[in-house]
Amino acid sequence: MTLRVNLEDVLEALELRTRESNYFYYKKTGEVFMIMDDELRAGEEDPDLDKFPEWQRENIKAAVDIISTNDYIRSFPKIYFQAAKNGESPDDYIRLPDDYEIDDYSIMEDFCYSVEDEELREELLYAIRGNGAFRMFKDKIYQYDLEDQWYDYKDQRYKDIAITQKLLRVIKWPLKKLT
Repeated sequence: MTLRVNLEDVLEALELRTRESNYFYYKKTGEVFMIMDDELRAGEEDPDLDKFPEWQRENIKAAVDIISTNDYIRSFPKIYFQAAKNGESPDDYIRLPDDYEIDDYSIMEDFCYSVEDEELREELLYAIRGNGAFRMFKDKIYQYDLEDQWYDYKDQRYKDIAITQKLLRVIKWPLKKLT
């Protein structure tokens, strides 16, 4: 069975991730979706869905399914296995790399080193030292009209991360150029 997902959805999930968010690929639908940490915690027990707002119930149902999967347990060994509540296969979900697995500072620094103009490279490297590194970097890439190069570079690195996390080895997506 070939799994399909939109590359733009994966890149967007990697871009929008936070320490409190978790992105998953659901094999049955090909959907990439986010579940917050508090929704996962709610899914660790047998939650009474009526206690949650209606907009959050679908995510908590998905959290229950995710927690009951082997892939999730391998990713978070402190959470013990729970029997699947609704017959989901243990391999229905693939967790995308999270904020702890992606080092945005290193990606930014690598981009600086990739700039061929030596003076500009040094200015970018100086900008990312100390407090406010991300803000200073962003200011510099806009000042020198490097934003397209930066976002292309970052998207490629995120794709590389997905490959090294074996995501691309199990999912096939349409190869189309990002705009």
